[in-house]
Amino acid sequence: MSSDQPDGAIEFRSDNCAGVAPQIMEALTAANNGSALAYGGDRWTEELREVVCEAFNAPDAQIFPVSSGTAANSLALAGMCPPWGSVLCHETAHIYKNECGATSMFGAGAVMRGLPGDGFKLQPDSIRAAFESTNWGDPHHSQPSVVSFTCPTDMGTVYTPQELADVVTVAAEKGLKVHLDGARLANAIAALHCAPTAITTDVGVDAFSLGAIKNGAMSTDAIVSLDPEISEQLLYRTKRAGHVASKMRYQSVQLIEYLRDGRWVKLGRQANAAMTELSRGLRDRDIELLAEPQANMAFVRLPNAVHAAWAASGVLFYDMGPDTIRLVTSWQTTPDDVEAALHRLDLVLAAAR
Repeated sequence: MSSDQPDGAIEFRSDNCAGVAPQIMEALTAANNGSALAYGGDRWTEELREVVCEAFNAPDAQIFPVSSGTAANSLALAGMCPPWGSVLCHETAHIYKNECGATSMFGAGAVMRGLPGDGFKLQPDSIRAAFESTNWGDPHHSQPSVVSFTCPTDMGTVYTPQELADVVTVAAEKGLKVHLDGARLANAIAALHCAPTAITTDVGVDAFSLGAIKNGAMSTDAIVSLDPEISEQLLYRTKRAGHVASKMRYQSVQLIEYLRDGRWVKLGRQANAAMTELSRGLRDRDIELLAEPQANMAFVRLPNAVHAAWAASGVLFYDMGPDTIRLVTSWQTTPDDVEAALHRLDLVLAAAR
């Protein structure tokens, strides 16, 4: 438990609040001996590329460690979208609502277009509608250049591989690149019980963020590029943006350990399992969930007075507006945490009655 939490607090604010997975911390300690060539010239960074190629069955894959998910998304998209282009994403997407225009900055003005879609997902019809509303070849209008989807979505729902393939097929009609915001990619793979390739390489994704920070790494995310042209762009864009770490071995060794033996999916599965138990307990208490949690995040309807009292009992979560809260579990969430949180909710509900 982090030192800024009160005694007995239970963490559901964000998986970003969780600590570093022990195996990753051990790998960092082991790498902290002697010297190593800077800026990715070390043996760990070379090994990392081999690990990524194998994990995603992509011999041309390149990986670019960066310090945050925002950097991973915005730099990848900048390498995929020309300054006069636009990125099509769902209207609830993190890249559209919560990254402070980072893609537009790194992309020298690239426009973000939020589209509707049931289940908080992009759908072929909404993309086609965006195409139909575009004045193609007209320099007065930004030109759609990239489709970006988030899996799991920012509301906790998960695309199936077929849903992704359908989106990619429509994107290909106009030659658009495809980006995946993989902030919780391991949670999606665990939820789908599929191989990592099923929602990346196999469906035609060109580049994606790996989402390691939320799932056990320490200040290290990465861009995985499956397209040599995008990789060439990122070679220079990451350096220009200040995201080529001099001591990259500390990033690379974390990512190796993260991906080793499917550890990242195992960590994601732990977080998902905790949310399954938590959401089951909420439903048993007739608490409304805005969408069925498919990974490790839930949005919940609770009267303001009830959720204020639950928070006062030491259960930590984000207040999302009137009568709505967000709960996120992590690899670090234990069954005891879930049981204790539900017990505290019972006390609050009993007092309210």
